[in-house]
Amino acid sequence: MAAERERSDEQRRELQERVTASRTKAEQHREAAQAIAIRVESRRSTKESANAALTRVQSQLAYLKKRQSELSGEIEAAAEPLATDEQTLVGKLDERLVVENDLGNARTASEEIDTQLRDAEQQRVALQRSVNELREAADQVRLQLREVQVRAETVAEQFAETGFELEKVVAELPAEATHAAWHETFEQLERRIQRLGAINLAAIDELKEQSERKTYLDAQYADLTEALETLENAIRRIDRETRTRFQEVFEKSNQGLGRLFPRLFGGGHAYLELDGEDVLSAGVTVMARPPGKKNSTIHLLSGGEKALTAVALVFSIFELNPAPFCLLDEVDAPLDDANVGRFSEIVREMSGRVQFVIITHNKTTMEAMHQLTGVTMHEPGVSRMVAVDIDEAVRLAAM
Repeated sequence: MAAERERSDEQRRELQERVTASRTKAEQHREAAQAIAIRVESRRSTKESANAALTRVQSQLAYLKKRQSELSGEIEAAAEPLATDEQTLVGKLDERLVVENDLGNARTASEEIDTQLRDAEQQRVALQRSVNELREAADQVRLQLREVQVRAETVAEQFAETGFELEKVVAELPAEATHAAWHETFEQLERRIQRLGAINLAAIDELKEQSERKTYLDAQYADLTEALETLENAIRRIDRETRTRFQEVFEKSNQGLGRLFPRLFGGGHAYLELDGEDVLSAGVTVMARPPGKKNSTIHLLSGGEKALTAVALVFSIFELNPAPFCLLDEVDAPLDDANVGRFSEIVREMSGRVQFVIITHNKTTMEAMHQLTGVTMHEPGVSRMVAVDIDEAVRLAAM
């Protein structure tokens, strides 16, 4: 008896070690599931942040396009008055020529009348005036000559700073590039610039700054778009793999349920049905038809039928990915003796792959077990654990 007790204690210690190892493994699986959930939530947050940043970038891009359009409109509006002013100037110049012509004719007529009245005096005055005019003209020519010389020296110095050769540039000038033409063009440009008034010189810097800003935002937009596309591809790949794995598990579970249900009920059939087209969001309905009943969902069955259908579904899932042990708490309570017998038979078959821990008060279920553990109160107020090895007890009883 002492040897048997030692073997029993050793077996109990082995069982406790196996239970401890199973608990540790279950805890590791739970932690892995939590880590996966955290990664999924992190990816969802990253996607939302990327969408918000993309919206901000699109808003800034729309504002910059609007600002660019406004600046272009201002430049076009500033150029429109220039053509109108040029046409007005041409008209005024024509009027001036007409007035000057009329004034010359009137002055000639007046001089002819004065000449007839005071010929001698007028000749003297004319001669004196001619001398004065020639003197003034000579002074003006000297001044203009000096100005031209100074301007020529200045232009020569400025031209020398450019690094070009004067003879080569002059030789390459077109035939219509005369001094009078250049002078007239210069005066026209000077008048046009004066008519333009104050010019916003900061507009060019503004446009350059905004262009650089747009280039930077375009680069950010491209990065965000690429990141978003990568994230969406990853999500699609995960969804595709999840659909494939779910479909495989669903079909295998459905086959297992269709095989175990008739064994537990002694007939009938059952199957799983999806409540939607998308397998990731669809629900799963258990359709069961015990012997002698019409097709119906599990909600229309009795308590015992529901329990037996749930046991068939659980066992079919355990066949796909068996756990080290399975705990069943009073699952045979609503069953009659015939159903309990079929339940015990399937448990006995699966016990070779899965260790079952069953809480029960049913004698038929107890008879199918290998080890019984219970609490008894041999004396009032004093309870103790009692463990019985069925095979050992049968052997002892046979002796």
